[in-house]
Amino acid sequence: MKKYLVIGNPIDHSLSPKLHNYWIKKNNINAIYDKKKVDENELKNIISQVKDEKISGINVTVPFKKVVIPFLDKLSPEANATQSVNTIYFLDGNTIGHNTDIAGFELAIKYAKYDLTNKKIFVLGAGGVVPSIIYSLRKMKVSKITLSNRTREKAENLKNLFKDLEIVNWGELVNFDMIINATSIGLKNEDGINFDYSATGPDKFFYDVIYNPKETIFLKRAKLFGNRTENGKMMFIYQAHQAFTIWHKLMPNIDDNVIKLIE
Repeated sequence: MKKYLVIGNPIDHSLSPKLHNYWIKKNNINAIYDKKKVDENELKNIISQVKDEKISGINVTVPFKKVVIPFLDKLSPEANATQSVNTIYFLDGNTIGHNTDIAGFELAIKYAKYDLTNKKIFVLGAGGVVPSIIYSLRKMKVSKITLSNRTREKAENLKNLFKDLEIVNWGELVNFDMIINATSIGLKNEDGINFDYSATGPDKFFYDVIYNPKETIFLKRAKLFGNRTENGKMMFIYQAHQAFTIWHKLMPNIDDNVIKLIE
């Protein structure tokens, strides 16, 4: 039986095993997918198990999407461009790091039927998924990306990858069409972003990469002020779909049952 894992810290919130095991069962694959909380000093050993073929594939979540890179043999062009890895597999004697978050975000926005062309985007956060989101946003021809992070230095570091990023201090509000919460604020139900929702005006698009809980305080408050909201459920499903396809060489269905599974 083949073994697959998602690793991160925290990891309890992850619904990856639920989704992957559903697809595994549907497609009669002899495999199991589990989640494992790890510390950074365990990464080298876990990734070596992919090379030894004890583990057939790994998904990587916060906070390890960048720090796993030195333990890999090769990166896909997408992973290299973003310096972010969320999917690991073994091919031709090499452990490969790939990034399916890029396609996941792009497909989720298309699913939401939201046209990003010439839109002004405000991104909150500078963690592992943010380079992927910025990469996708640029592919979708947005006009401007402004970013804010609690640690400004971490935000400034992203300018090494994306020269045209505008950085503002945490708590500063800018004009936007779409705002994306890519921080971990909201993973706990009591967490909220200190944000003046009344100052943004209605009819903006508030997007949260968090999908569990399905409606964060960030989204609840945005909705109260007449804004459109979406959580990260479809991004999560689409990035998982891409990883599953790489590992198993088949494309699983995304239907109503799959979407309900993550609710």
